[in-house]
Amino acid sequence: MPAIDARVSLGLIIGSRQFFNGELALGARRDVLDQLGRLGIAAHILPVDATRNGAVETRDEAAMTARMFSGHRGSIDGLVVVLANFGDEIAIAETIRQAELGVPVLVAACNDELDKVDLAHRRDAFCGKISVCNNLYQYGIPFTDTTSHSSTLASAEFRDDLDRFARICRTVRGLRRARIGCIGARPAAFNTVRFSEKLLQASGITVVPVDLSEIIAEANALADNDPATEAMLARIRGYGRIPPSIHADKVVLQARLSVTVERWMERNACDASSIQCWTSVEDNFGCAACLSMSMMGERLMASACEADIAGAVSMHALALASGAPPALLDWNNNYGDRADTCVCTHCGNFPKSFIGEQPEIANLGVIGTVVGAEKCFGAVKGKVQPGPMTYFRISTDDTAGRIKAYLGQGRFTDDPFAMDGGIAVTEVPALRRLLGHICANGFEHHVAMVRGHYAAAVDEAVAKYLRWPLYHHAAGIQQPG
Repeated sequence: MPAIDARVSLGLIIGSRQFFNGELALGARRDVLDQLGRLGIAAHILPVDATRNGAVETRDEAAMTARMFSGHRGSIDGLVVVLANFGDEIAIAETIRQAELGVPVLVAACNDELDKVDLAHRRDAFCGKISVCNNLYQYGIPFTDTTSHSSTLASAEFRDDLDRFARICRTVRGLRRARIGCIGARPAAFNTVRFSEKLLQASGITVVPVDLSEIIAEANALADNDPATEAMLARIRGYGRIPPSIHADKVVLQARLSVTVERWMERNACDASSIQCWTSVEDNFGCAACLSMSMMGERLMASACEADIAGAVSMHALALASGAPPALLDWNNNYGDRADTCVCTHCGNFPKSFIGEQPEIANLGVIGTVVGAEKCFGAVKGKVQPGPMTYFRISTDDTAGRIKAYLGQGRFTDDPFAMDGGIAVTEVPALRRLLGHICANGFEHHVAMVRGHYAAAVDEAVAKYLRWPLYHHAAGIQQPG
């Protein structure tokens, strides 16, 4: 079954000018390759003796490097430009232009040392970076900056910059190639989750539909004693606590559904999915879809409720950026009179790592009151444990003919809330302003969240490289995309 490929491969350009000390370029090359190795990131770079000082200084060397990069098209996820000194801005811009990879670009410059600014040791990369960025702007090549204008390549700060850039590259690559399973139709009562396949496809995101009746028929044909069913039963029992009141045949039913959904995902090479969980699967098969969605999400195959394809894409973006299981939640309840705190919930689809502790697996609450609790086993219940989180949502705005998004960071709190299902008491600075933006711009009530802070990587991937208009709440800024 497909899962997120965490591996990242980067093309490396060492920028130099001939009248600077060649040892500076060789040292920069060693330092950045060492940092990439520490992060487990593969590097594509010409052999050190292929060019003067292992760097790119001339248009001929630019052409040679570009040909090498082009030969690895499809496996290079981003390019890293490191200025060992002032660098040759034309050679660098020509390398990127001629390679025509269309991948993210990071521009870094080496610090000068206060006691080494004589003719033999000075770098001037601080200035050269401005010239390189000016040329990239003229060439129409978007690029990512480092935390500091210039930095020491052996530092933890630069290693963090490389890690963030790798997350950007993984997110861009993953979204441009994403295949999202649409399992069942949109519930009639949820106009809010309408979406445009064509707008998604324009960004490289393919939607793969299947009628829910096909999934149910295949699940009905699967025997209770099939080895795949029995293996899934073992996974379910190890995934959470099942109350003694749940009959064993309901757990078997859930196992057959989970096997069937995962097999369909594998056959169709889908990275993420949305499922018609309300209420056809309960009425026509006899269990909930939540547990299947939660267990796939735990394996970084995000799955959204209520056939919310845009929600699934939002979850997939967070999984790509973070490498952690995301969840789809409702902005659901106020928390007393605390203006920056609310309660985010869903019936029971949260992955257990997102919750932060072993969950209970039981019957759906709200849907159970409508269709009967006996049809609703499979809700993953628990209160999300405290900690930092990132939230993200895309929407296909058909009227404007574009994909738009919002993004931000907050935290889960340990405040109590006596409600059934998956519960996340959530604190977001200036929450009222965010909710106003959501309402004024027609966003859905669903939002994707992931544990940890990853907004910086998502921002760059979405606004700069995918060119989706993005409202980043922390900055209060609408990125034009």
